This record gives sequence, C-alpha cells and structure tokens, in this order.
Amino acid sequence: MHPKSAKSGGVSPDEAMGIATQALAYIAGDGARLGRFLAESGLGPENLRQAARDPSFLPAVLDFILSHEHDLIDFVTIAGIDPKLVGRARDALAGTPTDRRS
Repeated sequence: MHPKSAKSGGVSPDEAMGIATQALAYIAGDGARLGRFLAESGLGPENLRQAARDPSFLPAVLDFILSHEHDLIDFVTIAGIDPKLVGRARDALAGTPTDRRS
C-alpha cells in the first residue's frame, strides 16, 4: 500500500484504514508491544476483537504508534510510508482536521 505522499496533504478514508490496519498488525506482531498496547488501552485479549468494531479503535491504534517514537520509526520503515501519514491517517479516521507541518 502506498498512500499519497505527505506533500499532497490528506489521506483518504480507505488509505487511513489501510495504514491503521497495518499498524494493528505491527502491534500484534510483537508480544511485548501488544502487551503495552493492551495495558495502555485498558483492553484485554478477550475483548480486543469486540473493541476493533468500535469506530474509535483505529484512531487509538494510531495514537499508540504516534506516542512511541521507536515504534513509529520502526512501523513506517516496515510499511514504507512517510511518518507524517500516520498522523494524517489518525486525523482522517477520527474526523479531526489538523494542520501537521512538523
């Protein structure tokens, strides 16, 4: 998946969902990382699938990635995307327009 370049601005809802889905797979791919995500989100393994149906879940996945610099860098390297796209995808999924120029 290769979303629009960071220079082009926005991320479509489909692209945002794809980035968030990749991020969730990245989180789930490491037991320690998944444990941190579950602890920070207050979720348990038993209710993770149910939580994934909540519209606020995918933005929370991206919030987790964005709040851990090491994970952000590792994730975008694996996904082959610009780090700015993660924040833009989060905003697109949450319906929060922001201006991220950092």
